[in-house]
Amino acid sequence: MPQEVSISYQAVKSKVYKLVDAMVEGEKSPTEVQESIRRWWSLIHPSDRAVAQKYLLMVLEKSNSTLGAIILGLPDVKEAKGVRGLAPESIPARPDRAAVSNLV
Repeated sequence: MPQEVSISYQAVKSKVYKLVDAMVEGEKSPTEVQESIRRWWSLIHPSDRAVAQKYLLMVLEKSNSTLGAIILGLPDVKEAKGVRGLAPESIPARPDRAAVSNLV
């Protein structure tokens, strides 16, 4: 059995940022990111998953808000809307959504 990972807000944030960076750099595809997060999730002890999910949703919500702020800060929002549908209104802020509920 693989070694379990420790859960802290900082550890979750680091995992998310590493995956984002890997996609931005073209090192991972969306499918590879999904597989990576599934493997990471499987290493979390079931009793720690509620906390892990809470931290993951917090990090994703803040990251989502940051992307929205970046888009709104662009000088020409019309150009930003043409970039893969990343209009501010298309970036959902859904802290109530259980993004990893099918993994639990």
